[in-house]
Formats: sequence, structure tokens, C-alpha cells
Amino acid sequence: MNIEDFEDITYIKEENGICTATFSKPERRNAVTYITFLELFYVIDDMEKDKNARVLIITGDPKGDAFTSGGYFKPEMFHKMQKYPEIDLMDIAQKKLCLKMWDFQKPIIVAINGMAIGGGVTMPLAVGDLVYMADDAWLGFYFAKRAIIPEFGSSFLLPLLIGFQRAKEICFMGEKVSAQRALDLGLVNKVLPKDILMRFTREQALKLIPPKGPSLALKLMKKTMHAYFRDFLVQTLDLENKALRKTFASKDFKEAMSALKNKMDPHFSGR
Repeated sequence: MNIEDFEDITYIKEENGICTATFSKPERRNAVTYITFLELFYVIDDMEKDKNARVLIITGDPKGDAFTSGGYFKPEMFHKMQKYPEIDLMDIAQKKLCLKMWDFQKPIIVAINGMAIGGGVTMPLAVGDLVYMADDAWLGFYFAKRAIIPEFGSSFLLPLLIGFQRAKEICFMGEKVSAQRALDLGLVNKVLPKDILMRFTREQALKLIPPKGPSLALKLMKKTMHAYFRDFLVQTLDLENKALRKTFASKDFKEAMSALKNKMDPHFSGR
């Protein structure tokens, strides 16, 4: 895949070193697919090769009124995916992308400018070095309601960030977490009014770029902080993939999808 062929992400590179990847499917509230994540993989790949690319900002198209509304599973998307042999449909937890971004040594800032569901929650936890959030945005940990488990290594990273008891409660109960509670829990760095979120994010990005930021030191800080946890992340991603394959084949998942489609409460059987 070439960056010129992107369909789901708008990728902008500036002379000052700031790069921005925007989930740009407002007609589906910026919902993500395997193709979206493949494009994000190639954003990282491009920035690794470009010495002038210093900081990545990830956000959602404001026209979509969301950071991302979660996964998009319409049948036509699976037909589209056939032209991308790089996509592994068995990598539901996004192990390849997660590790690519975990090993990426340039700063990643996530600006959550609206609702974030599914991968919109777990991806920032896994790869956001700094996470800023609009005051009216929220996080939907709806995995239990969909009869699946979280991905992107968050089964390890969420307890690491907020402790086992809170992580279990949020995931078991499928909670909706407000921006303020996300800040209180330590899931995000700062909450801001929506109209200044991107301006503030860009100001912070510039602080990480020479002449204001010591990019070599920052690179080595990130590399050193991430090194110890990499093996734990690999193991977790493998376990998540195993569990996700099982849950996607379950009767409870089928019931959850049917209930969601019909706007009803699911009736689970535990199978």
C-alpha cells in the first residue's frame, strides 16, 4: 500500500516535523476497519523512513462527530480487504500494528475529539505517549456488551494504568467513561474544551521538536520505557487473538450483534 492510496485516513506532513493522521470517514462516524489500521501501519512506516517527520498526531475528522465510533463490519468492507494481501483477518487484536507503534521511537499524541469506542479506546491506551481529550468526548468500553474482549494489548495495559479492580469493573460492566473520569483515572493527560483541543495538541507537539525539544533524548526515553514491557505485550496480544477468535465464533457474540442491530438488550447464554 502507498500512502497516496489511503481511503480511511488523511495523512498530512508539515515542514515543521508535525505529521497528522486523521480518521476521515465522517459518513460512518469515523468507524475503523482492517484497512484503516493497515493505513495507520503505513503512516508509521513512512515516518520511520523520514528524518524530518518528528511527531505524529492521531485524531478524528470533526465532521464525523467522533474520534472513532468503533469497528465497521459491513460486508462490502470484507470485499475491499481482498485487494490487500497484507491484512491478516486472524490478527483481530491488531498485534502487528500494535507492536509496530510500540516500537516506534518518535512521540505519538492522540487527540480524542469525540466519542471513542472499541479500537478508539484501546489504540490510544497502547500507543499514545500523550493523550488529550475534548471535555465532551467519552470512552466506550463496550466489549462485554458485544460479548468480546478488548484488543491492542489493553488486557495488560489497562490494569497497568489504573489497577486491576478498576480495569475489571470498567471492562466487565461495559462502562461509558466521561472525559473527566478518564482524566481522574489517569487514562488521559489533559481534558480541554473541544475548540482548543487541536491548537493545544499542536503546541505540545512543537515542544517535542527541535529547537524546543531534544528529539534524540526523547527517542531514547521512549525506547527505554517501552523495552521492559514489550514481551508482556506480545504475550497479551497472542492471548487476546486466541480469545477474540473464540468469542467471535460464540452464540453470545451473534446475540450481541443481533441485539445491536435491532436496538434491543442482548440475552446471553454464556456460550
